[in-house]
Amino acid sequence: MQVRSFGHADGVEIREVSLRNAAGATASVITWGAVLRDLVVPSPAGPQRVVLGLNSIEDYRAHSPYFGATPGRFANRIAGAQFTLDGRRHTLPANERSGATLHGGPKGFGAVPWRIEAVAEDSVTLVLDSPDGDEGFPGAVRALCTYTLAEPGTLVVVFEATTDAPTVLSLAHHSYFNLDGGPDVLDHEVLLNCPFMTPTDANLIPTGEIRSVAGTPFDFTTARPIRNEAEQNYDMNFVVASAPDPATGLAHAATVRSPKNGLTLELHTDQPGVQFYDAAKLHCPVPGLDGKLYGTHGGFALECQVFPDAPNRRHFPSPVLRPGQTYRQRSEYRFA
Repeated sequence: MQVRSFGHADGVEIREVSLRNAAGATASVITWGAVLRDLVVPSPAGPQRVVLGLNSIEDYRAHSPYFGATPGRFANRIAGAQFTLDGRRHTLPANERSGATLHGGPKGFGAVPWRIEAVAEDSVTLVLDSPDGDEGFPGAVRALCTYTLAEPGTLVVVFEATTDAPTVLSLAHHSYFNLDGGPDVLDHEVLLNCPFMTPTDANLIPTGEIRSVAGTPFDFTTARPIRNEAEQNYDMNFVVASAPDPATGLAHAATVRSPKNGLTLELHTDQPGVQFYDAAKLHCPVPGLDGKLYGTHGGFALECQVFPDAPNRRHFPSPVLRPGQTYRQRSEYRFA
């Protein structure tokens, strides 16, 4: 475990924590946005870097499309940049052309400094104190993000949060994964244990439906490549339907495999939804890790979450957090 300076942002020193487990997996976490900057896991061909990351705090601030970040207070989109809670309407900053709020706004949890709360050889906990009215959200919230490298190659992500007044909250982990280091992930084979999705309009706002994926290009209930004859791109919330493991409380949400090197990622989570994004709009103008340029379909994201626009959809899983309650999320990205 090492801690070093990663530069300065908003007048605060940003620190980088390097983690390692006994099996040789390594990770790098920076306090800016609680970002997972790097992750290397054992693979059949040797150590394999499996996430996209950048080389400086300046690059993250100017060019990152949430690489490895922790979006919040509410991950994904809130339609019209507003919601009503307990009869009171709250207006948020709109940071999409559609007028929606994405990932908590322009200064959401993924774009501000966090602090190191605890650190060990294979884990780090970061903390963020978000004041009442932060980006328009009510209540003062304390959020914690813990990254742990379990053996042999599992990334465990745990979020916790409390509030002093009723608010809405849904956090997510937003790494872009690439299992073989290739220029795109279109031949990665994806299985989603998700027979339903929440379809969206042209602005990626949920229509309110919960629709079967059967017979559509969104059907990943049997493993298949991201590349498809319909040339369908993916930025969609899928409904996790598999039963939780009684021992862990986690459901198997997804499996992704690279046919190039045989490396497989299994996602297990306690969240009701997972956003599958194929990075069709990715274009990063600065070099990333190993000097690589990240272009269209350069990675994929699997973001465990409450459904998008849940604050405005009463029939969606509730994102409301009240005083005396603790928000908890656990997701495990298991590489084998």
